[in-house]
Amino acid sequence: MAADGVGIVTRGLSARVVVDRGTFRLDAEIAVAPGEVVAVLGPNGAGKSTLLRSVCGLVPIDDGLIELGGVVVDHPQSGAWVGVAQRRVGVVFQDYRLFPHLSVLDNVAFGPRTAGRSRAESRARARTWISRLGLEPLADRRPAQISGGQAQRAALARALAADPAVLLLDEPMGALDVSTRLDVRGELRAHLHEYAGPTLLVTHDPLDALVLADRIVVLEDGRVTQQGLALEVARRPATTYIARLLGLNLLRGRALDGDIAVEGGGVLHAPDVAAHGDVLVAVRPSAVALHAHRPEGSARNVWQGVVDGVEPIGDRVRVTVSGEPTVMVDVTPAAVVDLGVAPGLPVWLSTKATELEVYPG
Repeated sequence: MAADGVGIVTRGLSARVVVDRGTFRLDAEIAVAPGEVVAVLGPNGAGKSTLLRSVCGLVPIDDGLIELGGVVVDHPQSGAWVGVAQRRVGVVFQDYRLFPHLSVLDNVAFGPRTAGRSRAESRARARTWISRLGLEPLADRRPAQISGGQAQRAALARALAADPAVLLLDEPMGALDVSTRLDVRGELRAHLHEYAGPTLLVTHDPLDALVLADRIVVLEDGRVTQQGLALEVARRPATTYIARLLGLNLLRGRALDGDIAVEGGGVLHAPDVAAHGDVLVAVRPSAVALHAHRPEGSARNVWQGVVDGVEPIGDRVRVTVSGEPTVMVDVTPAAVVDLGVAPGLPVWLSTKATELEVYPG
């Protein structure tokens, strides 16, 4: 491997991580190519942090193998083990963990210092990364004197200045308020795409995963339940968890000649779909219409239901309707008033066949 302070040549990250913790077992395989950003998405307790800490070297694995940049750093069967300090791992934590008594410059210089570089060389590398990440006017300030977004950039600079073989991000947007996240997320994406090594991002926020990552790995109950290109996972979720996280209805059924018999009751029509056998159907809540009476029109799919729940979401209202099938529907606040939407209200639903995303289940 070689590094020039700007780009890093590396062979990436490859790992099978098995960790047993009493009743919980993490057994996951993951690979991240040079220059690629892979997001690990999953609920609390899925094993995301354990995976990250294992790659970092803070949690030894019980079985499997972890290879960073072509070097085996953990392999219980052969006894191979490389400690945290020698793994050349750059980590950006949720709270950034900047030293409050040090300036931004010295915080960034701490990264290469821990990698064994001299004080002078560390400060020189720190200035390079501070300049690259637009932190020059803040170099002499302490963490309490900068914003959350600036602190994130400082933490990223510290990680990159250490010439890491892999970059690990642990909920990097978690410490930011909602109004700041949008700008910082886009800024972080630009910086990550300049990093030539592999990046592993752990998050529970689907928007972070979709904006920052090239690929998504979904981890549930210690197992990988889906992985693929970020947009493909968003379009065709494989589990109820990921569908709900992305705000989609996910229905399971059996397809035959364009008709889909939905588990739990109901039939949906998608005549242009060639799939047969077990399928999944993803439907956006905004693609389902809510009616007080049976609608007339071109929609191929019309059925009855009863309002089960009503929840405001941003400038929309999400209505859960029990029926065959049961779905979530997004409507405007004005529609809620006009229809008198409330739990227990009988309603009609409709959606066009073209709005159904049907794929093998």
